[in-house]
Amino acid sequence: MIQTETLELLEWSRLCQHLSTFAATKLGAVASQHLTIPSSQQSSQELLAQTKEVYELESRLNGGLSFEGIQDIGDSLERAQLQGVLAGDELLAIATTLFGARNLRRAIDNHEDLIVLINLVSELRTYPEVEQEIHRCIDERGQVADRASQKLGEIRANLRKTRSQITQKLHNIIQVKSNALQENIITQRGDRFVIPVKATHKDAIPGIVHDTSTSGVTLYIEPNSVVPMGNQLRQLARQEEIEEEAIRRHLTQQVASILPDLERLLVIVTTLDLATAKARYSYWLKANPPRFINPKASEKITLRQLRHPLLEWQHQHEQGHAVVPVDLLIEPETRVVTITGPNTGGKTVTLKTLALAALMAKIGMFVPAREPVEIPWFELILADIGDEQSLQQSLSTFSGHIRRISRILNALDENHAEKKALNEELEIREDEINHVSTSSLILLDEVGAGTDPAEGSALAIALLRYLADHALLTMASTHFGELKALKYEDQRFENASVEFDEATLSPTYRLLWGIPGRSNALAIARRLGLKPEVVEAAEQEMGGENDEVNSVIAGLEAQRRRQETKAAEAQKLLIQAEALYKQVSEKATSLEEREKALKASQEVAVQQAINQAKGEIAQVIRRLQKGTPTAQDAQQATNNLNQIAEKFISPQTQQKPKAGFMPKVGDRIRISKLGQTAEVITAPDQDGELNVRFGIMKMTVKLEDIESLDGKKVEPVAKPQSRSVNVSSTKEAPPQDAPNIRTSKNTFDIRGKRVADAEIILDKAISEASGPIWIIHGHGTGKLREGVHAYLKQHPRVQRLEPAAQTDGGSGVTIAYV
Repeated sequence: MIQTETLELLEWSRLCQHLSTFAATKLGAVASQHLTIPSSQQSSQELLAQTKEVYELESRLNGGLSFEGIQDIGDSLERAQLQGVLAGDELLAIATTLFGARNLRRAIDNHEDLIVLINLVSELRTYPEVEQEIHRCIDERGQVADRASQKLGEIRANLRKTRSQITQKLHNIIQVKSNALQENIITQRGDRFVIPVKATHKDAIPGIVHDTSTSGVTLYIEPNSVVPMGNQLRQLARQEEIEEEAIRRHLTQQVASILPDLERLLVIVTTLDLATAKARYSYWLKANPPRFINPKASEKITLRQLRHPLLEWQHQHEQGHAVVPVDLLIEPETRVVTITGPNTGGKTVTLKTLALAALMAKIGMFVPAREPVEIPWFELILADIGDEQSLQQSLSTFSGHIRRISRILNALDENHAEKKALNEELEIREDEINHVSTSSLILLDEVGAGTDPAEGSALAIALLRYLADHALLTMASTHFGELKALKYEDQRFENASVEFDEATLSPTYRLLWGIPGRSNALAIARRLGLKPEVVEAAEQEMGGENDEVNSVIAGLEAQRRRQETKAAEAQKLLIQAEALYKQVSEKATSLEEREKALKASQEVAVQQAINQAKGEIAQVIRRLQKGTPTAQDAQQATNNLNQIAEKFISPQTQQKPKAGFMPKVGDRIRISKLGQTAEVITAPDQDGELNVRFGIMKMTVKLEDIESLDGKKVEPVAKPQSRSVNVSSTKEAPPQDAPNIRTSKNTFDIRGKRVADAEIILDKAISEASGPIWIIHGHGTGKLREGVHAYLKQHPRVQRLEPAAQTDGGSGVTIAYV
């Protein structure tokens, strides 16, 4: 009873009515208006998961989730269960509902990550064969179609034939007896075809009179010549009705045979529509999904910028005032929050806002607050808000409040007793379940009001201390100053107040934490024009101590406002700094991209120049290779190479040489002018000249024309002499220090072999090898690799072993140097 009263006090039905406007079907709208509050946190989590996934699905689908075709077929299913015969439009509604449910399942199945929704529709059976049969037998108007059965088609063909014969016969009579007719038309009375005959000429057309006009001058007669055909038409019509009913009965029996699946389909579709309504309402409300915190884990209740959903609706749809959000940040040890301040300051709205937020989270809705939304799962949400005065029951305001508070305390005791019995049945120790009685949210408005202030204050203090022991959280609004001191006696109590602007004599509706509020009655009275001497006398009656307390509170409020102003300024500076950082980052990124693009274009140009130079050098080499080269040919080749070097390497682009390098035989050096690497084959002589080889060519270069591979230059010689180059085109074998190259001939794959077999293969390979060999043994268990390594280490021709590079197989390939 008290829970129902609480829902009425919170205007829960209005919120449900608003939610129903977002439903897509009648089923969803009805379910939205009659929401059931879950009795377990697991049920709330499941509902919240459905809402989250539908919210995500709505954002992915163009136009959102479609419920087109789905209708409320509950009454039709009940009649089918009672062996009634469904009408054509009812059968058609069942077919379109099956089609709509199939489309819903298809839309959800396309998103494999929506686990909850996929599990929900996995039990959905849509019976396409039943849908097709209904559409075959029932047309879009809900009428039985001619194609439903051969017999029905024949009956309707006979009906059309008989009607044609009757109309043809009547047309013939009209042509012959036109002077006896009031009008030359054919009409119907009931299911009989008649013609309007003048009453004075009734004997001219013998037949059956089925009706007369109001004036009596016209008789509607069925001529005797068409009466037999009219009787036949009636019989055919009756046969048609019987056949139509038989077809609809057959379809109804098919529906009844799958009744459990159709009822389950309605439940699933309604659940989906309800979740969709919650998601769409949450999107409209700019709400965020809540996270249920564990009271035993010392987690703080976090509800920033919390808004009252009904006031938000009133603001958006009914031209109401803008909603002022409140911040509720409640520490885990806090059990009671007392809110003080002037009337109309927003204390009651704050209580209702928190209660509605808790209820919305319980039924799986998002909460209109800024992320993160963290709130406990309250098992009971009970409230005493408003005036319970009743003349019929002879209850005063105080008596009404006490009656309702008594029902709240009784509900807490009953809930605790039920949970204690359940836990005793589960054999859970009392010290493990000491939290079971603290899972309730209690909201009290003007606690202790309506009676003597001293007694009311004492009663309020005792009540709040009791609730601190038996409820998870209690929020109470009050004007009693004694309640403000509870915070300093018990750490489970906290003060809050609603802000009041004394300059404008109006509330700001902002909630201030940690500061007790003032009623501001005397300030309001003075500004509203009450005689100053009366206000001064009232201040004297209150005494100086109260003035000091009010001064302290006023000072705290002023200090808080200064801190909030500074915080707002700091936040503004932070936003500006973030914007500036973003601009700088974007510019830096742009510069990096430009630098990369420029570097890439330069690399392309350099590569093109190198390729062209290599091409021209190759031409020089080919000319030398033709025939027997002479000294004149060598000199010409040297001149050509110098021209190529001057063409592609400009002095301005060369880097500053690094001194301190002296080449030795076998070193790899770079010829600066040619941009080619070569091998030193003779040491520098006294003239600072040395012989080098690149490819098949040998040439003599000066020390100042070469550099190490890392860019170091040779110390310049004292006596510069002219450079001479000797080129030999004789073909020689590759240098001994040439890089080792892996080929198919020096690579041996022994994966899958036994160690003994592998040794035979490797012994043959080593005997034929003239350089390193690559052995592919893989990873596996490592036995083959260990056996191979042991064999190679004791082999006299194997100098050393090493694993191949990562790009060449890594530790799965061993290189043996023979």
